[in-house]
Parts: sequence; C-alpha cells; structure tokens
Amino acid sequence: MIKAVSLGIDIDLLSYSQFLKQQGLRHRIVEESGMQIIYVESSTEVQFIQQSLESFINVEEVLQSERVISSGSAISIKGIIYSILTAFIQNPITMVLIVVCLTVAVISSLGTAVSRVDFMFYPLIDSSSLSALLGDINSLGIAFGTLAPMFLHFGELHLVFNLLWLWYFGKQLESLQPAGMFIVLVVLTSFVSNTTQYMAIEYNNFGGMSGVVYGLLGYTWIIHSLMPRSYLLINTNMFIFFVIALVLMEVIASSWIATAAHVGGLVSGMAIGIATVLFYRLILHRDVVGENG
Repeated sequence: MIKAVSLGIDIDLLSYSQFLKQQGLRHRIVEESGMQIIYVESSTEVQFIQQSLESFINVEEVLQSERVISSGSAISIKGIIYSILTAFIQNPITMVLIVVCLTVAVISSLGTAVSRVDFMFYPLIDSSSLSALLGDINSLGIAFGTLAPMFLHFGELHLVFNLLWLWYFGKQLESLQPAGMFIVLVVLTSFVSNTTQYMAIEYNNFGGMSGVVYGLLGYTWIIHSLMPRSYLLINTNMFIFFVIALVLMEVIASSWIATAAHVGGLVSGMAIGIATVLFYRLILHRDVVGENG
C-alpha cells in the first residue's frame, strides 16, 4: 500500500476512517514513531485523502472553536483571516462567487431594495421560443444579464443555504479539475437555470444561486456514479435528499420558489456530467476526472 499522509497522534481519525469506509476506499491507519500514518492502494486515492482530510480537519477545528467560544474564550481574528486567505488561494473561483453574492446581498438589503440592483435581473427579451431568445442575446451586456440573477438573494435563509452548498460542491470540483472546466460548468448551469425560469414564468423577478447549486449537485453525482475513483464527497442518499427537497418546496411554497431554475440547473448539470465522463473515457482514455487523472 502507498503512504498517503502522516498526522499527529492527538488527532482522532475514527470518524474519518468511517467516512472512508462509506466511500468504499480501502485503507489502513497505523501508528509509527509517534505519528498516525494512513495507507491507501493508489496514487489517486492519495490525492483524495489529502483533499478530504483537509476538510475533515477544518471541520474539527470549527467544532473546537465552538467549544472554545462556549467556554468564554475569544475568537482569533488572525485565524479567521488566515482561513479566508487560504480559501481564496485554494478555491479562488468559488470564493469570488461567494463574495459577489454577499456584496449584492448587502447592497440590496437581502432583496428588500432590489431597485439598487435591478440591472441584475434577467433581461426582458423575447421568450416566445428558445431560438427567438437566443437571437435577442446580441451584446455582452445582455449575455451577462442572463447569468447575473444567480447573485441575487431574497432573505437570510435563501442566501445562507445557497452559499453553504456552493462552497461544499464548489471547493471539491474546483480542486478536482482545471479552472476552465469549473467556470464553464458554472456559466452553463447558470444560463440554463435562469433561462428556463424566465421562459417558464415569462417575467424576470427572480434570482438566487439555487440553479447553479442544483447544477453542481447533478454534475457531482454523475461523476461520482460513473467515475467513482474521482472520490467526490457525495452519495445517492444526498442526491435523493435534494430531489425530495425540491419536490417539497414546489408543493409547499411553489409561489416563492424558482422551481424551473432548480430543475433546469439539475438537468443541465447532469448532462454536462455525462458529457464530461464520455470525454474522459473515450477521448482521454481515463477513468478519473481531473488534471491528474
């Protein structure tokens, strides 16, 4: 077996080992010279261990910070700044998307003052047919307008939910594959989800990153299902949860939810995932998505 990482003896790896077993990844954790060593069977699994273990340790640090806060200790401002800078270095595209969403949320007062950002609504172009709509996209300004609604959010829950899942899926995919592929994935799922919503309701008073989030979900699930050695942090139960949540949102609060955007994002993400798998398998002759596959 191949040595993946070595960690201090003080880190509890029990829950992490259980996570690896759920992913079907064979491994061994042994103590050598006062250190914990994780062994796996391939170099691809080494890469997955290094990426996922970092997330695991970050979660442990957050939990530890919460315990410190509950005992009355102060938060380390330096540590927060360091974490933010590290996130920007490791996942710049995802972090830029998050920062833009937060900035727009502040300017628009979480959607209660949309007149300040009304230029970010989907452009009022011909929605009678897809060909007519595409024909009306004749400038960069209009093209940007078809993507901009993803930055608009209405309320704290809407914003927090979308940004948490954007970070969850975005940091994985951005680390796994070339930056250009991730940008194309975000742009396409944003365009399809926003355009689907606009054509479904025939007005442009909507917004949110939900369509992109569902697009990333569909893409991630397809890659995980068809190329499992890419070791993405998702499983079928999580995918089913999102689908059930979408159905419940439509049943309970259809007038408040951009259902068409969610469905458009999910379907487009899955389609892009299938195209990506075919490209890697048939053209590149690889069974792992990513630069190092």
